[in-house]
Amino acid sequence: MHAYFSEIEKLIQVVKEQEAVRINEAARIIVQRLQRGGIIQLFGCGHSQLLAQEAFYRAGGLVPVRPIFIEPLALHAGALASSINEQDPSIIEQHKEQFDYRENDVCIVISTSGRNSAPIDAALLAKARGVFVLSLQSLCYKEQPTRHHSGQRLEEVVDFVIDTHIPIGDGVLHKHEMQYAPASTVIGSLLLNALFSEIIEEIAKTSTELPIFVSNNVDSDWSHNETMIAKYQHRIDFT
Repeated sequence: MHAYFSEIEKLIQVVKEQEAVRINEAARIIVQRLQRGGIIQLFGCGHSQLLAQEAFYRAGGLVPVRPIFIEPLALHAGALASSINEQDPSIIEQHKEQFDYRENDVCIVISTSGRNSAPIDAALLAKARGVFVLSLQSLCYKEQPTRHHSGQRLEEVVDFVIDTHIPIGDGVLHKHEMQYAPASTVIGSLLLNALFSEIIEEIAKTSTELPIFVSNNVDSDWSHNETMIAKYQHRIDFT
C-alpha cells in the first residue's frame, strides 16, 4: 500500500511540474469555445471510457460535458470484446451517429497508449468537423507502433496533448517480474479535474454564473442545477 502511494505521489509531482502550463493553455482555449456556445465531448474505450463517464453530471464538476457512449467499446458489454473493438478500423464509422460534433465544441480523447484505431478515428472525425481536439495520453508509449491504418499515432493527429506520464504497462509496482498497481485512472482523473478546475477559474474572471453542478445530496437550492440543465439540454442528454 505505502509503495503504491509513494509511486502515485511521484507521478502527481511529475504531472504538476510538467503539465501545469499546458493545462492552463488548454483551459484558455476551451473557455473561448464554451463562451461561443460549444461543449466538451469526451471519448474513451474500456477503462478510458470510465474516465469520460466520471466527468459527466458530477457534483462540483463542469456542466457542459458530454461523454460519447459507444456500447461495444464499454467494459460492461464484454471486456475482451471491448479490447478487440478498440482496434477495429470500422468501429467509429459504424457508430458515427453518436458523434454530435458542432462548431466551437471541444473533444477530449482519452487513450493511455494512443495507438489503437478507435481513439485515433474519433480524433480524426472531430478534426474533420472543425472541433478542437485534445488528447489525454501517456507519451511514454510513443515508441509503441500505431495500429491505425494511416500509420499515425494519436498525438500526431490531435491539436493538443496533455501527457499523463503513465509507464508502459500502466502498473507502477513490480513483483516476480510482474507489473501491477495501475495508475492511469488515478492520474487521468486528476488531470481532467485539474483542467476543469482551471476552466471554471478562467470563466469566473468574467462571470458570476459558473457552469458547475451542485450536489443533489446536500440540502440546498437546486434551482442552479435546473438552470444549467435547461441551458445545455439541447446538446446533452441528462435524463
